[in-house]
Amino acid sequence: MDKEHLKSIIEGLIFAHSEPLNPESLVRVLGNVSADAVQQVLDELEEYYRERARGFLLVRVGGGYQFRSLPTVAPWILEMKRVKPARLSKAALETLSIIAYNQPVTRSHIEQIRGVESSAMVRNLMERELVTVVGKKDVPGRPLLYGTSKRFLEVFGLPDLASLPSLPQLEELTQEDLTEGDRSEEPAP
Repeated sequence: MDKEHLKSIIEGLIFAHSEPLNPESLVRVLGNVSADAVQQVLDELEEYYRERARGFLLVRVGGGYQFRSLPTVAPWILEMKRVKPARLSKAALETLSIIAYNQPVTRSHIEQIRGVESSAMVRNLMERELVTVVGKKDVPGRPLLYGTSKRFLEVFGLPDLASLPSLPQLEELTQEDLTEGDRSEEPAP
């Protein structure tokens, strides 16, 4: 199979899937194409869409590849769909951050860090499929261990957990956002 035909097939497969498609699945479906050849095509497609002024990109997210619209076109997409983006409360974001940076983590450890009861918040994050049970701690009572889900990676546009910003980077970003907010004359959304 020539390379252009392979690119076309891989583009079509990724386009047809609403979830990120991992390279291993592509190799399995394509049959006699090597993993290296598939990865090379994915890298070329990722670069191709990044270099073009398109309304979407091919991104590596959640261990796979997915076409995603550019953040700059989001307002028009939301207008077209007339859907308000789901937002996380400060408490939900705080709980999610604790889980992301400390996983696997028990609910009692989350509560110890936050200083408040957190079962409803953890349940809410599980309903949104951002958090999942990843096991049980090997101590008396066998409390559940929580971790972030594949959907968490997708929602936050992360290829993997190693891509989470370090805590110092996160604090720096937060301070920049607060500083920019102080200078802005527009009301917060």
